[in-house]
Amino acid sequence: MKILLVDDERQLTSALSVILKQKKFDVDCANNGEDGFDMALTGIYDVIVLDIMMPKIDGITVLKKLRANKISTPILLLTAKGETEDKIYGLNMGADDYLAKPFDTNELIARIRALNRRKAEFTGDILEFNDISLNRDTLELCCNGHKISLGKKEFHILEMLIVNQGKSIDKERFIEKIWGYDTNAEYNTIEVYVSFIRKKLTALHSTTEIKSIRGFGYTLEVKND
Repeated sequence: MKILLVDDERQLTSALSVILKQKKFDVDCANNGEDGFDMALTGIYDVIVLDIMMPKIDGITVLKKLRANKISTPILLLTAKGETEDKIYGLNMGADDYLAKPFDTNELIARIRALNRRKAEFTGDILEFNDISLNRDTLELCCNGHKISLGKKEFHILEMLIVNQGKSIDKERFIEKIWGYDTNAEYNTIEVYVSFIRKKLTALHSTTEIKSIRGFGYTLEVKND
């Protein structure tokens, strides 16, 4: 799961980043609303944790701008204020959950996981395209009554392609979403994993193919007879 932490308290974001990474989350941090907004606009995050009181752009404004730009990523608001009015206002502006400071990190982690599960339920635990289905719980690729297990990165690549079916995804987006901003992964790394997926599709005798778009990235298509 890829998380964006947006909070001007650098010690807090640093500490939370360490804790979340220990729990196997991928984490990016921003320390002002302007940077947080720009990063969130990429749409690569599964959950955004957003503080309300921040420099440059406050959290509520960031929230409203993201929703205006059709970014539907679940957002958890953080604030030092715990009044009911603040909670209601944030939720009415498009937030999905609310947590007042100070908070227990275990509760934050539980709420992040709950938001991600809610998102998965909305989009479906089984993703389908043409003759294939992808099980988000077991990471299995199914076709014609047969199934095969995918590695984690194989799964995420195919998940992105199915969720964005009908669209082309550039290699940079794959790297940002799956490997993160600070990775040393190169484009040929994606090509290797795509090759693995193609072999598994062939093994399942699927008519689905991952088509390369020269100089750009990939899209899903149905093979022509």
